[in-house]
Amino acid sequence: QVQLVESGGGSVQAGGSLRLSCAASGLTFSSYAMGWFRQAPGKEREFVAAISWAGRITYYADSVKGRFTISRDNAKNTVYLQMNSLKAEDTAVYHCAADLLGRPSVSLEDYDYWGQGTQVTVSS
Repeated sequence: QVQLVESGGGSVQAGGSLRLSCAASGLTFSSYAMGWFRQAPGKEREFVAAISWAGRITYYADSVKGRFTISRDNAKNTVYLQMNSLKAEDTAVYHCAADLLGRPSVSLEDYDYWGQGTQVTVSS
């Protein structure tokens, strides 16, 4: 049974930082590309960042480029999202996702497994 469990969300003031983690189990983690997506109230889920199976290729949404960093530790079956210089518009539920193809994708449809999400709230 595949499980992706996010943690590290919370409330922070604008300009602050948070580090999200996503722990995976029930799959060969090192074979999967991983992505982070977010969904704000009343909006569609959108791409944030993705990383290839080996961590050599990363993609970012323009809205977070230069502020967020995705990384992974295959020995710990965990992917991270370091979020700096947070803005009120970053407020959303953040989900991690796993893509068996191993190549990072910006498309929700390419991901095979999803976590339940962790809430990030940024106050201005």
